[in-house]
Amino acid sequence: MLNKGFHFTFWIAITAALFMTGCGENLDIPHSFPTPPPNPRSTPVTKLELKPDAELIKQFAEIAGSAKGKVGVAAVLLETGDAAYLNADEPFPMQSVYKLPIAMAVMEQVRRGEMELNAKFGVREEDMVRAGMRSPLRDANPNGGEFTIRELIRLSLVESDGTASDVLIKAAGGTINIQAFLTQIGITKIKVLNSEKEIGSDWETQYQNWAAPFEAVELLRWLHAAAENQKDGDFGETDEFDDMTAVTGYRLIINFMAESNPGAMRLKRQLPNGTAVAHKTGTSGIRNGKVGATNDIGIITLPNGNHIAIAVFVSDSPVDEKTREEAIAAVAKAAWERWNKK
Repeated sequence: MLNKGFHFTFWIAITAALFMTGCGENLDIPHSFPTPPPNPRSTPVTKLELKPDAELIKQFAEIAGSAKGKVGVAAVLLETGDAAYLNADEPFPMQSVYKLPIAMAVMEQVRRGEMELNAKFGVREEDMVRAGMRSPLRDANPNGGEFTIRELIRLSLVESDGTASDVLIKAAGGTINIQAFLTQIGITKIKVLNSEKEIGSDWETQYQNWAAPFEAVELLRWLHAAAENQKDGDFGETDEFDDMTAVTGYRLIINFMAESNPGAMRLKRQLPNGTAVAHKTGTSGIRNGKVGATNDIGIITLPNGNHIAIAVFVSDSPVDEKTREEAIAAVAKAAWERWNKK
């Protein structure tokens, strides 16, 4: 006679076999998992109805006279649409201002999951801009090295590093992809066609990489809106970042712009101490007694919490640097004083 233990074991085995037989035909265990679709491409922001400020427009024209060269200005109070401008639809050479749209195009690829902020890129000696062009990366690492996308963006925006910016262009897949991003977000009057190395080797090339002041302000308006609407997880944030590196995405770009080393004598110069200014400058050399570009674009935060997006371009000016920078500072001060009352 079989014992009770055997009967129990036997029926457990039979039950398990029947269960597996009944389920086997429908059991579908995945061996791979689909890649999640990328975030949708960014789109243009809603057009802002501008309200021309005649008094401020007149002030801008008076200030511009001191710079002697061609001056382009656009300033918009983002919360109200109040606007003042001068030669705002005309092209001006950007010089290092163009590092901002480059960084933004790279960040868009990060947002879509096409690259990561902590991905490392090798920088070789042949990638570096020539001596005489600004590049703290090159100066500190003459033999090259590896740098994360985050580090390269910081160097390009905070230090206006030409080498870092050129490597970001390569990381993005070339200037054609930078231009595609600008078109995608509705920016048509900003042209990024050459590397920093190319611009630095030929005087005329800077004029091919240009922006209209109104469009530079639209770029800033888009950046401000993107940072405001950014949600946690938009850029694949992970716990790998400590408190010092927790900021990502378009907010990170604005933070870096607020730390910019060059240009303290431009938009920021005549504003009250402590005024938050996230900006990017651009400067060329001198030829035939004229400086090709002295620029600054940025977002100024007013004490009441409103924001001014402003772009000031001075091109082909024969006056000294102090005079050119004072003109830029005076434009920013005039806008601040006028719209801080709103």
